[in-house]
Amino acid sequence: MKRLLLIFCSALCAAGTLASAQDAARPNVLFIIFDDWGWRDAGAYGSTWVKTPNFDRIAKEGILFKNAYTSNPKCSPCRASILTGRNTWQLEEAVCHGGIFPPKFAVFPDIMQAAGYTIGLTGKGWGPGDFKLEGRTQNPAGPSFDEHKIQPPAKGIGQNDYSKNFEAFLAQRDKGKPFSFWMGFQEPHRAYELDSGTRLGKKLEDVVVPPYFPDTSIVRGDLADYAIEVEYADAHIGKALATLEASGELENTLIIVTSDHGMPFPYVKGQIHEDGFHLPLAMRWGKGIQPGRVVEDFINVRDFAPTFLELAGQKPHSQMTGKSLVNILSSPKSGIIENRDFMLAGKERHDLGRPNDLGYPVRAIRTHEYLYVHNFHPERWPACDPETDFGNCDASPTKELLKALGGTYFEMSLGKRQPDELYRLSDDPSGIRNLANDLAFAPVMAELREKMMAELKAEGDPRALGNGAIFDTYKYLGSRKKGYDTWLQAQDAALTESIKTKAIEVDTKQRARSPKKPRPIP
Repeated sequence: MKRLLLIFCSALCAAGTLASAQDAARPNVLFIIFDDWGWRDAGAYGSTWVKTPNFDRIAKEGILFKNAYTSNPKCSPCRASILTGRNTWQLEEAVCHGGIFPPKFAVFPDIMQAAGYTIGLTGKGWGPGDFKLEGRTQNPAGPSFDEHKIQPPAKGIGQNDYSKNFEAFLAQRDKGKPFSFWMGFQEPHRAYELDSGTRLGKKLEDVVVPPYFPDTSIVRGDLADYAIEVEYADAHIGKALATLEASGELENTLIIVTSDHGMPFPYVKGQIHEDGFHLPLAMRWGKGIQPGRVVEDFINVRDFAPTFLELAGQKPHSQMTGKSLVNILSSPKSGIIENRDFMLAGKERHDLGRPNDLGYPVRAIRTHEYLYVHNFHPERWPACDPETDFGNCDASPTKELLKALGGTYFEMSLGKRQPDELYRLSDDPSGIRNLANDLAFAPVMAELREKMMAELKAEGDPRALGNGAIFDTYKYLGSRKKGYDTWLQAQDAALTESIKTKAIEVDTKQRARSPKKPRPIP
């Protein structure tokens, strides 16, 4: 009997030792996601006017990804893709912005928790939308840790003390278990405090204006306000790194820093343009990533979930269609590692402002040289109807300026589009010269369209299979019946009277003034 008891105890100890060894081998995961941060606006990508020293540190001490993308450039669709490891046209209601999160789709935080990880969330997880409507009791990104608040430097910035809440999460966790934590910044989402950028030290002459905007002081001021929110969030990354270092967990933590889509400006957020769905992305893992690497493979946010699960010792869930990045992380090489050489993108229903809440269905394929876009209903307004103030474009001074100016810049951002768009990004990096009507590029466009449709059909995309009407039947919480008029008033109120006046009073002489004349479209 004593011998049996000894054997049993020895077995328990061995099992406990094995479990401890497995936990020690599995990295922690700190997933950091900005809300509306454009990929060009980081020092690691060459920006001189937006300062991101902590993102740059992650890139320097790990990997900087040059070609990271979301399949759908709006908050909740992108976040649903991250959580489930699926493209958004594979997610039914979760393809919408402001919809519901179907419980049938497994999410990586739940799977990692079942595998022994301690999970948590601070700030913005999945949303906007309703995850409780279908029975979930907490955000799909995890249980919230939002107790600690802070006084931000500008009125447009939220009061969530992200880094302090991460510290509180670490303090309460079981230190014998690995953790997975989602840090969701609400910056640089609008609204902004007007002229907070210059008040906090930004110089308008330093701001770099994208070629799809007129170069005026209004646009530069709006971009400066955006920049200080990016920099504020970046500072919290530095504090989180210090917390990890103090706890002895820095080198065994995979840190991911990215965004859900491009900046909250016309032509960008919610639009299938290069700066709309191209993301910043850097990863650091002291024990697992050789520092100083730059990867050019095409990375989709749906690849995150299978990556985290593989590192946690789990097989990717059978629903996941993304591909693990573990081989890329462990490789010592830079450049193209696995020849992931194209990316699919698309959208269905985003924000409000069309009859019967119709969406604006788009699909696109991006290669190293080209971006091909097909608009399934070009008779509709891509940024929503003028009568509802182009509701799929955030209220902003830049938006008001474009409405006041009219002309080419207005048409580019808010006007209707052709059925097909083709951009050669190798010599038009912002994607503003549509080559779809140039017969010289007809063979290229035909080849890209054929490849895109074949890939979408293989993924079971209803739009590619001739059943696109199903997307307009999914539950959608943004209906006019559920407070559309109130929502529109709130959006309108986000602009102060001074912003409106400042934009609307732009006459012909003012348009030609400081910092310089609006440049013609190249």
